[in-house]
Amino acid sequence: MAARAFLPRTLLTAGREVAAFARQAWLLRHDLAEPVTPERACNGEDVVVFLHGLFASAGVLRPMRGAIARHPGVHAAAMSYPPGPGVEELAGRLASLVSALPEGVRLHLVGHSLGGVVARFFAQEAGDPRVVQTISMASPFAGVLGARVLGFGAARDLEPHSPLLRRVLLGVDRSSHIPHLSIVAAADAFIRSPIAHALPGGEVMVMEGRGHNTLLFDEEVARLVAQRVLARRAALCKAARP
Repeated sequence: MAARAFLPRTLLTAGREVAAFARQAWLLRHDLAEPVTPERACNGEDVVVFLHGLFASAGVLRPMRGAIARHPGVHAAAMSYPPGPGVEELAGRLASLVSALPEGVRLHLVGHSLGGVVARFFAQEAGDPRVVQTISMASPFAGVLGARVLGFGAARDLEPHSPLLRRVLLGVDRSSHIPHLSIVAAADAFIRSPIAHALPGGEVMVMEGRGHNTLLFDEEVARLVAQRVLARRAALCKAARP
């Protein structure tokens, strides 16, 4: 009986991941030329900056950006980048993106796969006081075995025990004031033991029945991200009251 029940669940999970791949392919062509930045973000408001994974674009995060931006006082930003540059270079591009935002906004950095590593690296290394939290979705903080064979910077950075990943992990303690949530896809086929790839010391949420790319378009994940943004805003506003 258990075996018969397991098979349909496995097929459903695989079907969701195939559908996510197809949707991602359709959205890749969007938001390639220029960064997506909010036009009316004001001091005291929140900007959620979305960072995509390898071989993707800012376009794949359109559905989640739209879900976030429906909340009053919350804005979305994103940028596209090719797969070649390493994490440190991408963090530099992120610095350029957020430099155009008002000094008084709160920055919430949300990254999928590679993007989550970039988000946390920036939060720990850039020293931007506007960063109030980071959220990663299916991000391999423990590395991806064999990634370096791809030959470019970001892939080398994602190799297990790479200098970049060691730098991120070593910086966790000194950046503990910036909370982190790892959203883990339990059925992630890209990495072994997905939960082991969560950022050490941070909070972990495991999404059952989801694959690596399914997280991008999952309504529950979008709600979770929105809840975390609103909760962090409320906590910081409360702490700032006299």
